[in-house]
Amino acid sequence: MYRIGHSTDIHRLEPGYKLIIGGVRIPHTVGSVGHSDGDCLLHTVCESLIGALSLGDLGKLFPDTSEEFKGINSSLLVQQVMKVVKEKGYRVVNIDSTIFLESPKLLEYKEEMRENIAKLLEIDVDYVSVKATTSEKVGFIGRKEAIMTESVVLVERIK
Repeated sequence: MYRIGHSTDIHRLEPGYKLIIGGVRIPHTVGSVGHSDGDCLLHTVCESLIGALSLGDLGKLFPDTSEEFKGINSSLLVQQVMKVVKEKGYRVVNIDSTIFLESPKLLEYKEEMRENIAKLLEIDVDYVSVKATTSEKVGFIGRKEAIMTESVVLVERIK
């Protein structure tokens, strides 16, 4: 049995925060605001897995009111979700993600993001897609006010 999960996340961009995307620290003048480390991409990776298994959403498992998760490395959240995925008898088949960000350009960082995600999901990097696009200067992304990511994951029952 196969199941598909999808997630979209949006974070404000502001000075004084780090820009971390897919576990990669990217030098920039603004960063992603979040209760955790603000890694918008890893948040959609987590939530797409949570959605594939009908477990609610990211806030249900990791409430932004909890001090336990304040400033936490989002890779640790993915690892916790992967424990649940395995406990439920599933494995990740592949994942496809898109980053919507006006600047900076992400070409030189995407391969490292793919490698990080592959390691976290315990799959080969060939089954991890990370794309980046702008919004052509339209809307809150085009005005450089926010980052948005989307992820779609396919999981397969193995038990």
